[in-house]
Amino acid sequence: MPPVPELSSAKIFFVLGGPGSGKGTQCDKIVEKYGYTHLSTGDLLREEVQSGSPLGKELSEIMQRGDLVSLDKVLTLLKEAMLRHPASRGFLIDGYPREVDQGLRFEADVAHVDSVIYFEVADETMKARLAKRGETSGRADDNEETILKRLKTFHDLTEPVIAHYSKQGKVCKIVAEGTIDGIFAKVDAFLLRK
Repeated sequence: MPPVPELSSAKIFFVLGGPGSGKGTQCDKIVEKYGYTHLSTGDLLREEVQSGSPLGKELSEIMQRGDLVSLDKVLTLLKEAMLRHPASRGFLIDGYPREVDQGLRFEADVAHVDSVIYFEVADETMKARLAKRGETSGRADDNEETILKRLKTFHDLTEPVIAHYSKQGKVCKIVAEGTIDGIFAKVDAFLLRK
């Protein structure tokens, strides 16, 4: 019996890449073509922060420091969001897992993961994209100091996740430099085979 029976037949993709790698942009294009449900752990966390709840205030402090939110808090938000879309054809889980333990817990407590879509981008490109976004986003984490911390956190914790799923043959690496449409053509070619 799968951990959450309601999610047993859904296609589930983890979508990884450093901050500013274009995950959200590409997920929007996948949703448009394939009708999957896009869940960004960052967006779920920011929504909780904006709610003004005690949990939201705690999350705000953690995120402003550039630290990772605990596994249990993220997993709970993610599972609740997935169960709000019981008829979904599939899920794109953007920015998750950040650590190998998160992936293992997700598969033990929520559902099986089909593949990992990994957007590989040079640090300099990601810094430039985030600095540009920071001019208009109003996001507390789009400042130079936090960007550098987020990149370090990505390299230290998330790259082992990519290595873990690569050993299982589940990673599709997309070099995400170039145009949005050019990058999506690579993503599309991968998803058409799934």
